[in-house]
Amino acid sequence: MTASRIMAAVRSGTWLTHERIIGYSIILLAYEGIAFLYFVALANGLIDATLAASGTDFTSFYAAGRLAQEGTPALAYDQAAHHAMERIIVGGPTAYNFFYYPPVFLLLCSLLAKLPYAAALVLFEATTLAAFLWVGRRILADRKPIVVLALLAFPPVWYNALLGQNAFLTASLFGMGFLLLDRRPILAGIVLGAICYKPHYGLLLPVAFIASRNAKAFIAAAGSVAALVALSLLQFGWVTWAAYFKAAAGSHVSYESGAVDMVSVATPFGASLVLGLPSSQAYIVQGVVTACVVAWVGLVWHRRDTSLALRIASLLAAIPLTVPIFQYYDLAILVFAFAWLAQAPYTRGIMPFERTAIACLYVASILTYATNATPRFLVAPIIAAGAFLITVARVRFERSLASLPEIGDQHETGAMLPRGLSAGPHVAAETPLR
Repeated sequence: MTASRIMAAVRSGTWLTHERIIGYSIILLAYEGIAFLYFVALANGLIDATLAASGTDFTSFYAAGRLAQEGTPALAYDQAAHHAMERIIVGGPTAYNFFYYPPVFLLLCSLLAKLPYAAALVLFEATTLAAFLWVGRRILADRKPIVVLALLAFPPVWYNALLGQNAFLTASLFGMGFLLLDRRPILAGIVLGAICYKPHYGLLLPVAFIASRNAKAFIAAAGSVAALVALSLLQFGWVTWAAYFKAAAGSHVSYESGAVDMVSVATPFGASLVLGLPSSQAYIVQGVVTACVVAWVGLVWHRRDTSLALRIASLLAAIPLTVPIFQYYDLAILVFAFAWLAQAPYTRGIMPFERTAIACLYVASILTYATNATPRFLVAPIIAAGAFLITVARVRFERSLASLPEIGDQHETGAMLPRGLSAGPHVAAETPLR
C-alpha cells in the first residue's frame, strides 16, 4: 500500500472496518482482563491496604455507609472518623480515601453497607456496569456483539471497575436521561436530576435546558434534586448536610496540597498543577476554560440546526473540562459521547480524520492509569481535550456544509463508529465497509 493510500485511509477512516474493531477490542479486553485478574489476585478480600489492588476507592463509600448505619452519618465528613472506619474495614493501616459526596449519595452508601464489603462491592459494580452496557446499546440502537465489545474494551471502564468507583452510575444516568430527553422530557429531567450526587458534573445541564428552552426537563430536574435532598434531610438530618458543606468548603486543600495525586486528573486545573503552576493560577486557567466551554455548549444547544445526538455528544465531551476535578476512570463517560457522535446524521459526508482521531483517543486512554510513573505525560487531560475538540470540529463541519445539498444519510448503526463512508465535498467516495 502506497503512502498516499495509507494517508487516504487514515483521513477517511476506511481502515477501521468492523473486523478490525472486533479484533482490536478483543486484544484490549484480553490485556485488560489479565491485568484485572492480576490486581484482584493481589487483594485481600477485594480490599488492599496499599492501594495497589482492587476495590480501594469503594472503601470510602462503604465506610461512609457504615457510619450512617451506626447512626452517625455526619462523621462521614470527619476525616479522622471516616479514616478510622476505613481501617476497620481493611483490617489494618490504609491510605485515606476522601469522601466529599453530598448526603444524597449517603442514601445509597448506607444501603450498600448493610451487606458484607465484598458482596456490596461486587453488587454495586455489576449492577451499574449492566446499566452502563444496556444504555450504551440503546444509544447505538444495536444488540450486536461488536457494541458490547467496544463498550467493554474502553480502558476507563476497567479502571472504574478495578477501583470500585461510580463512573458507571454517572454515565448511565446521563445516558438514560438523554435517551429520554426528546420523547419524555419530564422523565429525562428526573433521571438527570439524580446526578446531584456529583453536583459539579451536572453544571452543564441547566445551561443546555435553558439554551434549548426545555422548561419541562429543567423543572423536572430541579424537582428531582429537591426531592433527593429532602429525602436525605429526613434520613440524616441537617447536621449531616452542615458537615458536608464544611468538608466541601475545605476540599480544595486536599487537591492543592498534593494529598490527591493530580497526574491522572483530566482537567485544566489538574494539568496546570502538574505542570508546576501555583494553585491560584491553576484556578484562573480552569475558570477561563470553563467559561469558554459553557458558552460553547450553550450556543450548540441553542441552535436548532444541530442534531440532538451531536448536541448530547458535545455536552458529554465538555464535562471533563468544566470542573476542577475529573478523574481518569470517569472518562468512561466519553464512550457515550463517541456513541452519540456515531448516531449523529452523516448527511453531508464524514469529517476528515474523525474516525481515526476517535480510535486513537479510545486506545490511548489505556495510558491514563500508567501516568503515575510519568507525571509530565498528561494523557488524561489530552484525551479529555481531544474528545471535546472533535465535537467542536464536527459541529463546525456540519454547519459549514449546511448550505450544500444533502447526499443521503449513509449512517449505519451497530458499531462505535459509522461503518459506511458517504461521499462528501471533503471526503472521497468509498464503498461502504462491511
